[in-house]
Amino acid sequence: MADGTAKGGRTAQLQHTGLRHGWTTGACATAATTAAYTALLTGEFPDPVTITLPKGQTPAFALAMEEKSAGRAMAAVVKDAGDDPDVTHGALVRATVRALPTGSGVVFRAGPGVGTVTRPGLPLAVGEPAINPVPRQMMCEHVAAVAERHGGTGDVEIEISVDDGEEIARSTWNPRLGILGGLSVLGTTGIVVPYSCSAWIDSIRRGVDVARAAGRRHVAGCTGSTSEKVAVAVHGLPEDALLDMGDFAGAVLKYIRRHPVDRLTIAGGFAKLSKLAAGHLDLHSSRSQVDKGFLAELARRGGADEALVESVAAANTGLDALQQCAARGVPLGDLVAATARDEALAVLRGAPVGVDVICIDRAGTIVGRADPRP
Repeated sequence: MADGTAKGGRTAQLQHTGLRHGWTTGACATAATTAAYTALLTGEFPDPVTITLPKGQTPAFALAMEEKSAGRAMAAVVKDAGDDPDVTHGALVRATVRALPTGSGVVFRAGPGVGTVTRPGLPLAVGEPAINPVPRQMMCEHVAAVAERHGGTGDVEIEISVDDGEEIARSTWNPRLGILGGLSVLGTTGIVVPYSCSAWIDSIRRGVDVARAAGRRHVAGCTGSTSEKVAVAVHGLPEDALLDMGDFAGAVLKYIRRHPVDRLTIAGGFAKLSKLAAGHLDLHSSRSQVDKGFLAELARRGGADEALVESVAAANTGLDALQQCAARGVPLGDLVAATARDEALAVLRGAPVGVDVICIDRAGTIVGRADPRP
């Protein structure tokens, strides 16, 4: 590092890879929405348009298109995914903002190329546009800020569309998940973290080395920023004890097997950690899938009757399976956490490392835990 000190954590890992980060579809939609609503109130499109991301970063986005007519304005941003091999890189994300009567609030619509939810088990209700909760929150916050700045009411319809989105979505899991008609508008931080396998695995190893050099005996491997926050809240870990594991659970376990610490916390989304529980060490959606049959067997072990077992096996998503079991008092989250812990211990092959596992849902709520074995 430039100051001669070793630094750890998510930011240091990204810097170490030398890969360029990008922006999520949700960040692009927020930028386009902000520009369109500003034009609707003032007659002028800000270009570039600056937004504030959930962690406080303030990127500026150039507008690729802008149109205005009575009662509506449209702005578009080209998505830049950085060095991540994202199928939506280069996609044109449009936001059309229309004024609504006072008291209407913010209403979201799926335009061409954005999907609609048709099955349960996702963080959105059936029939809703596939615009995830955090991007919705970002757009609502920016609409409110623009309204306050320029004397608007904040009552608007926001229609998000993605050029060629329906065709691009065929390369994603959306059709299998029952998201039809296009892409999902995603992102929890606004930033796309690029995952080159070799570069990111090298950054994980460096993260372990930095933590050990700092005397950290407890580290956490987290699948993303939300699980990282949960690990910090539960265990009070400092930044240099946090490993951005991403999808590379095997890389964390194999390196810690050779360079042990006293304790490893694995924290991540329920669906991803169900893959680890099923024996997968690469958790990426293109290389491993949630095995509903496996979840059904775990549910049976947890006391589920045959009707529930069959329903879990036919679930739309891992979240759907989790919710079904929770409604019937079957602790599927804890069962996945315990099985994932045991799989991790098997990979560690007797290394003197205690392992605990925390499973969360998309909102960051803990839905399953397994403490270290006594």
